[in-house]
Amino acid sequence: MRTFFQDVLNQFALYFHGVGELAPKFFMAAIVLVVAWFIARLIRNMADKKLKKSMEDPLLAEFLATMTRTVIFIIGISLAFKVLGLSGVTASILAGAGITAFIIGFALRDIGENFLAGILMAFKRPFRVGDFVETGPIRGRVVALNIRDTQLKTPDGKDVYVPNANIIKNPLINYTIDGFLRFDFLVSLPSNTDHHLVMKEIEIAVESVEGVIKRRRKSEVYVTAIAPGRVDVTVSFWIDTFRTRFTSDHIRSEVILRVQKLIERIS
Repeated sequence: MRTFFQDVLNQFALYFHGVGELAPKFFMAAIVLVVAWFIARLIRNMADKKLKKSMEDPLLAEFLATMTRTVIFIIGISLAFKVLGLSGVTASILAGAGITAFIIGFALRDIGENFLAGILMAFKRPFRVGDFVETGPIRGRVVALNIRDTQLKTPDGKDVYVPNANIIKNPLINYTIDGFLRFDFLVSLPSNTDHHLVMKEIEIAVESVEGVIKRRRKSEVYVTAIAPGRVDVTVSFWIDTFRTRFTSDHIRSEVILRVQKLIERIS
């Protein structure tokens, strides 16, 4: 019995001796991880602010900042393993992570597809926050650009989260990417009026509305059809979506009302 207890005490002594030797290494590795985490977080915040100031697309700026933080933290983990004398473990972890990522990616391929589509859109930049777009049956203004989905605000106030993969696969219409948006509507003039004069008055009335572009893109009024007792005229005008203080719907409504008042006056 005495020999048994002596062996147990010897084993504990060897164990504590080994722990005592590894304790400084564990302490240093922990310090390396904490420092790497703080540095990665600091650089990520600095990069995010700098990139968002110098780049037009907040999605691309956020993505690059996050990638920078991830790379720095991975370097910190590698240094921590090196301090512990486990340099070979890093390669094994990376190999295992690759296999695990493949299995998870196959199981969650839709999420991975949206993630990759988000990265592609971040670099391609088919739209910006505030643009009015249409993809498939959904139309709305871009509220937020995320890695996995894009948030749109529809004209009736609904928030729609469209998977990025759907945007990549379907045709995308951006109505406001260059800041110019055109509207057309049809009016009927009595056949017994001076059409050239009325069309000129309509053009002046349209351009008198605040928000309608007057010089860079000219408004147009032209005849599109003739019917018994009337002449159908199309009114076309442009608005600058970047500089106007009114919404496009408000400007369009005001233009139609002024033209309608003009038609009523001459009829």
